[in-house]
Amino acid sequence: MGKRSRTKARESATTPGEVGPRQPCPCGSGRRYKACHGAPGGPPPAIVTRPFEGLAFECDLVALRELVPAATAPLKLASTGSTSEERTVRLCTLLPGASPAMVRADGAIWLGLQVMHNHGEPSRDLGAVLEAALTADEGAVPAPTSGEGPRLQDLVVNEPLDITVHEGFDYWLDDVEEKPAAMQAVLEQANEAAMPTARLTSVEAAYWTNVGTKEHLRWPMPYAEEELLDALARLHVAGEDKLVDEGRLVGMFRAHGLLVPVWDLPVGTGAEVLEEPAAAFAERVAATVAAGGELTPEERAARSGLANRQVTIR
Repeated sequence: MGKRSRTKARESATTPGEVGPRQPCPCGSGRRYKACHGAPGGPPPAIVTRPFEGLAFECDLVALRELVPAATAPLKLASTGSTSEERTVRLCTLLPGASPAMVRADGAIWLGLQVMHNHGEPSRDLGAVLEAALTADEGAVPAPTSGEGPRLQDLVVNEPLDITVHEGFDYWLDDVEEKPAAMQAVLEQANEAAMPTARLTSVEAAYWTNVGTKEHLRWPMPYAEEELLDALARLHVAGEDKLVDEGRLVGMFRAHGLLVPVWDLPVGTGAEVLEEPAAAFAERVAATVAAGGELTPEERAARSGLANRQVTIR
């Protein structure tokens, strides 16, 4: 029997109205039924491309997870059935041993951001860790095995963060009066790896860093990818994408559903000189996105070049 005949025979064996295992799943996922709703364990979890969407601090959260070595910010809990707004929570880019969270001696919760959970979407992972920490004992390091509960968006007050960028990781011992000698060597090693970083104050979520041979500005932006690429292409062709002389937009990251444009800057630029041009650039981007319209051939070529210089970070 030929291949086409065998396929027809299998399809004809199904009951009218029944979905065959090799047919597209009716849910519209694009997967075959046997790999989706017809699988023994049910459909795989949906991929959330922009897990922190809806948070007022989405762009900063992406930066703290992916770009900034050492920073902290107080996080306000919403009053829900499973959380108490009276608990103190501190977001930290990184905790000792890359711990997902810590419950300090005074009951404060420190929530680590730069952690690979590998069992769910990042916002649900953070929600699961935070919920575990709320019921953990003092001194515990909560590490839930799944991220099936509420998302971070469900547990916190949705307002911008008050972020402090640190020179190193000495904040690990902020609440410890007698500093353990064994911790000093760990701190020294961690601090040596922390590149100088500063958050601009004139715009949201733009971070300057000095990597030694050059400086960068990395800036997660809250626009949909397609419209931001169009806007950056237009500004590039118009010569309006520079922030300082001898600096240039060199490409971008894609992280948690956001594009993160990256500028190379001459050594010695510093963060302060970027404040005014960054604010002006933010206005140009907003106006260009709002204007929309078709790209010219030159702008389409510039857009293609920018898109080809993307690197995805989760």
